[in-house]
Order: sequence, then structure tokens, then C-alpha cells
Amino acid sequence: MTVASAEIFVNAPVKMAYRAFTSSTSMREWLCDVATVEARPNGRVYLWWAGDFYSSGHYIELDENKKVSFRWFSNMDPAPTEVTIAFAEKDGGTHVRLDHPVPDESAWAGKAESFRENWVESLENLKSILETGIDLRVAQRPMLGIIPGDFTSEQAKALGIPVREGLRLDGVMDGMGAQKCGLQKDDVIVEFGGRAIKNDVSSFANAISGKKGGDKVEVTYYHGPEKKTVAMELGKRPMPDVPFNAAELEKRARALYESALVDLEKAFDGFADEQAMARPAPGEWSALETVAHLISGERFNNIFLTGLIDGYEPVTDGFGSNVHAQVQATVKTHPSIDLMLGALRRAVDETLAYTALIPDEFVANKGSYYRYAVLLLQPDFHLTAHLEQIKAALAAARK
Repeated sequence: MTVASAEIFVNAPVKMAYRAFTSSTSMREWLCDVATVEARPNGRVYLWWAGDFYSSGHYIELDENKKVSFRWFSNMDPAPTEVTIAFAEKDGGTHVRLDHPVPDESAWAGKAESFRENWVESLENLKSILETGIDLRVAQRPMLGIIPGDFTSEQAKALGIPVREGLRLDGVMDGMGAQKCGLQKDDVIVEFGGRAIKNDVSSFANAISGKKGGDKVEVTYYHGPEKKTVAMELGKRPMPDVPFNAAELEKRARALYESALVDLEKAFDGFADEQAMARPAPGEWSALETVAHLISGERFNNIFLTGLIDGYEPVTDGFGSNVHAQVQATVKTHPSIDLMLGALRRAVDETLAYTALIPDEFVANKGSYYRYAVLLLQPDFHLTAHLEQIKAALAAARK
């Protein structure tokens, strides 16, 4: 057997390091994209990464805060193997050592080194998560400065683009890589870093996987009928400054929310309830239905925080879609501008009150706390993103 080993010192309590290998939520934060585990002997260990790589197995041994071992059997391995992690308190932190033995057989050629490299990289992320809360996979994820749009056959014909597969741009952001290399609105990216880009969003996600801010990649795209290839430098992602104090987090979030709420409430000045309930067109939301969607977003924030604190985070196949019946139900029970805006205010107040009451032990769980804090410190991304939609619906109702 050849043992693929990796070790690291983390400036965090041993209970947090142990939790990182025994909690579904914690494992998603540093190791994989989806995890479901049951921390008991023979309990399940299922791990999945974007790109359809996964490993399934079960726990073999659990010695709290000292040792964990589990069966590893990925969809790329000839047979199951075992992973063992040992924890030792040291200098106020924790020494973590991981061993992954691999058979000395031809079918396993190169696997030991591959495992070692991947475990070393993953443990570096574990260290970052436990010490700062920052997921290096996110922090190092490049920024292109593009606003993706849909790409239909009708659009291709109207733009004179001779292909029907690719990523059409609704726009580019000032000063970022896409704009700097010449990309413009309605250009269609067909190849990124040597990988073909299709209409489905996963093809672009897979193409950018493994790339980091500062990397340079070749991008092939259509500008009308003209096919071009350019070199794009990928931007580095700024990470939000998060206060590891619940009261300070609530204070900062409240200032952001208040500004967004004031702008949203002003949009309804001078409009009647009937206008706020009118839909601009069949299948489109009225202004109040959009507010109902924002209320639903605050309810989600509370559910999300509860799952993180409890360690039983809901796992979904993405974010799902907007269920119109839920939106209608909120409007039906709050059938006026005043009632709906009041309900939104109360939903925000509840989110902020819950934030101020976050337990200290959850703040110490830096990976989960940081994820929630980042979500909370960017409410304008959701509230202000729908402001123009609300204004447009109201303007249409006035005509």
C-alpha cells in the first residue's frame, strides 16, 4: 500500500476540526459542494462535487475529537479505500493528519499522488474556514465581469450569429476582464479556456472550474457574424469584511436594509392599491407580488440561519423556482400597499432580531457564521435588484 498523507495545523479548537469531518454543513463549507453524513459507525458518508464527481461510503470509526475513519469509494476509483483523520490539540489549536492508503496495483497508478494533492489543497481550505470563515474556493473564484443572458434561435437570427449554442451577454461590467478584452452586450461566448460553451449554464460553470483570479484564458466568441478569440485576464474576487460579533453584524445589516427599504417604499408614493395589484402583462408580477417575493426571501434567511445553527442545513437541487401560489397567498392576506410594506418591514425586523440573538457558539463556528453574514450584508442585491421591476409594474398600471 502507498499512503497519501496530508497534515496541517489549524488555529481552532479540536471540536471544530472534528466537526469539520462529521457534519454535513461543515463538510460542504470546506470539502465538497453537497454532503450528507450520519456521524455514527456504519452511518452514511456521501460527498458530491460540481462536475459529477462523488464519493460514497460510511463511517468506520469515530473517537470524538481524536479520530475519524470512513470508507471512500468515488465514481473514478477501481475499488473502495479508507480515509483516516487524527486530531491532536497543540499550542492552543489542532494538528490534523489525514492518511489515505492506496493499493500498489496497476489500476491505481498515479492515484496516491492525486489523492495527496487534493487532500493538501482541501486541508488548506479547512484551515481558512476554521480560522477566518472564508472559503478559498469562493475567494479564489475568478470574476469575469459579465452579465449572462439567455440565447434563443430568434436572438441568434436577429444578431446575425451563425451558431445556436453559447452564452449570450446581457452586458459587461466596467473595468473588469470581459470589458477590457473587448466583449460587449449581445456577444456570444462559444469557447472558454479550450472548453465548448453550450446553452446550459453548467457548461460555463464547468469551464471556469479550477480557474483563479489573475489567470489568463483564451475566450472565443461571436460579435454578430464575426468570430473572435481574445485573451482575458480573470479578476480577483473581493471578500466582504465580516464582524465576528452578532450585535455588530445586526447593526451593519440594519443600515443596509434601511437604505434599501426607504427607496422601495418611496416607489409606491402616489399609487393606489388597485394599481399596485395590477399586473403589467399576463404571467408578470404586480408590484405587490414582487414585494411578496421579497418577504419570502426574508423568511428564507431565517430558515437558512436556523439550519446553520442547528447543523441540519436544508440541501436542495439549486435554488428552485418562484412558486406563484405562495406569492399570491401573501398578497391575499395583505391586500394593500400599507399592509404589504408593513409585512416586509416586519420580516426584515425579524431577520435582524434573530441575527442579534445568534448564540456565541455559532459565531465561533466561523465557516457557517461567515456564510450567513455575507448573505445578510448584501440585502441590497435582492431588494434593490427588484426595485426597477416594481417601478415598471407601477408605471404600467398608471397608463
